[in-house]
Amino acid sequence: MTSTTPGSPATALSGLIGFVLVVGGASGLLHEWLGWFHFMGFVRFLVPEGYEPYGYGVMVALGIAVGAAGDSLAGRRRR
Repeated sequence: MTSTTPGSPATALSGLIGFVLVVGGASGLLHEWLGWFHFMGFVRFLVPEGYEPYGYGVMVALGIAVGAAGDSLAGRRRR
């Protein structure tokens, strides 16, 4: 069963940003480790040269945090 309550735009935006950060960071890590998989190429401009593995790891962690914050925001509005 689906909910008929509309979600807030902030919740949807935080979910989208969290998804892009997690997928971009994970694809960057795969590219660094394996050298052949680069799904979201634009994220390489967000990470300083020479610190790619650390930067991609931070992107994944930040994406998870943003997604969790968006879920928390959605949970507050349901009560």
